[in-house]
Amino acid sequence: MAQFTVVIPLYNKAAEIRATLNSVFAQTFSDFKVIVIDDGSTDHGAQIVKEFTDTRLRLIGQKNQGVGPARNTGVKEAKSPFIAFLDADDYWYPEHLENLNALIHRFPQAQWMATAYEKAFTPNLIKPVDTPLRSFPQGWQGAVPDYFAMAKKDAPAWTSALCFSKDFFQNLGGFDPAITMGAGEDTDLWIRAALTQPMYWINSISARHLQFSSNRVSHAPTLKRHFIDLDQYENRAQDHKSLKIYLDLNRYSIGLKYQMAGDQRRAESYFNTLDRSSLNALQRILIGLPGGVLRFGLSAQRLLAGFGLRLSAFGR
Repeated sequence: MAQFTVVIPLYNKAAEIRATLNSVFAQTFSDFKVIVIDDGSTDHGAQIVKEFTDTRLRLIGQKNQGVGPARNTGVKEAKSPFIAFLDADDYWYPEHLENLNALIHRFPQAQWMATAYEKAFTPNLIKPVDTPLRSFPQGWQGAVPDYFAMAKKDAPAWTSALCFSKDFFQNLGGFDPAITMGAGEDTDLWIRAALTQPMYWINSISARHLQFSSNRVSHAPTLKRHFIDLDQYENRAQDHKSLKIYLDLNRYSIGLKYQMAGDQRRAESYFNTLDRSSLNALQRILIGLPGGVLRFGLSAQRLLAGFGLRLSAFGR
């Protein structure tokens, strides 16, 4: 039985899937299987997968259900004790699975773990994950102290840098299929996991998150998406300050999306339920701006990213 099963959901990523799979088969740690879930693609991505002859690779097709259900299918089909996730447009450095395996052996109690990663906003703008954990010494390994406090800017957990024990993933219930089009299914699972078991992390970057690839689910129209239900965790946040701030920052983020989409009623439903002391001064200003101004600011942000500059409304 292989140590890892790599689960890759595939939906209309013909332009990227070859490079993604090449990064998997270039791993220095070779005890793994790969399951690609073709989630009803309408392009030729599945044909590209079939060109790979490595016997560790398996392709499963299903009708389109979304990225969360596709990942859940992959985990259900996996036989390995550990599941490493990778999106079809992301990339691993050769030592990624070796880093995860080192965490598993050093901390046998660990149920979910991840490596540091970098975010490629454009070919000219690549930044490491922005979390206080990056101030730890290079190569540091250990339990994340207060996951939610470490996730105010970028989350230490990101799907393509993450590994779960299969049992833990299934006990948590997997990704919530009610959350659609990248509207927080990852965040929802990370919250449930962090409230149950500490996350283990290695401060070595071995994965890259491409944010300029084709057909990104996060670019789906806001008004068609079904977002995470943050209120279900509010009771746990009453005596957990960092969780409360984390929930409010996510409310702020979703509210901005609705504001830019022109749905003021739903935007205010998020803004009115958050504690504004959870936000910094810039964030408090932004929630009072018209949607048109916010859309202009987003366009400017993307333009600057093309020149290698990053501005964020989430800095603290």
